Amino acid sequence: MEIIFYRLLVLAIFFFGLAVGSFLNCVIYRLEAEKSFLKGRSFCPYCRRQLQWYDLIPVFSYLFLRGRCRYCGKKISIQYPLVEMSAGIVFLLIFRFYQPFSLLNLISAQALSYLFLVLIFSLLIIIFVYDLKHYIIPDKIIYPAIAVVALFNLQFVAADNFSLFSLRGLFFKSLLAGAVGAAFFFALWFFSRGRWMGFGDVKLAFLIGFFLGPFKSFIALFLAFFIGAVVGVVLIAAKRKTLKSQVPFGPFLVIGTFIALLWGEPLSALFLKLVSI
Repeated sequence: MEIIFYRLLVLAIFFFGLAVGSFLNCVIYRLEAEKSFLKGRSFCPYCRRQLQWYDLIPVFSYLFLRGRCRYCGKKISIQYPLVEMSAGIVFLLIFRFYQPFSLLNLISAQALSYLFLVLIFSLLIIIFVYDLKHYIIPDKIIYPAIAVVALFNLQFVAADNFSLFSLRGLFFKSLLAGAVGAAFFFALWFFSRGRWMGFGDVKLAFLIGFFLGPFKSFIALFLAFFIGAVVGVVLIAAKRKTLKSQVPFGPFLVIGTFIALLWGEPLSALFLKLVSI
């Protein structure tokens, strides 16, 4: 019985992630168009035709329509199924790592933490796509994300009866990690006059430190720089970019954050082992 429940729950979480991904696409588009994403029905950006429910089934509608609008035939951006699949996979991986639900306990502190985690990464997916497309990290997303992270950390303060700013408290350590990360990125932004980093990266670095705490945020930032360097070399070798070209750094920070969340502890242990050699 429990195995069947687990398998059904895995499927439900994956499809829930796909549905959230569809909503994230709506948010991204309406941020670009400077429209409210809380009002109005979805429509084709080309012919403005209002879309029906069967046009909006995540991934499946894209495949069924062969990547084109049902009404005008214009190509639908590959962004839509990619964001939907990414959200589904992220929701599923976080579930597999943290196992927040069981047959006998659907409502728990772990389940609440899971909801916070998928909400945070939903906002990070928006940041990933928006920065990749426009080289901007929107304040309308980054500030709510920081607020959600604050609530995420406060639940542990309440659970462990820590003083909010005590030296042994998680909230204080996470806040300090965020401040250190933001200070480092601020220095890069300030001394390069914005050529190396955008100011949005400063805010994102604060969010990452505040979210992951000292050790995992270090791993996240290290991975972001490493992955960014590898991708940069590949793009230059492929003659898609030059040494003077701008490359958005937010997506690499988001990737580093996700890897650090799931595999941060073994990576931290490996790093400390290498340092001590």
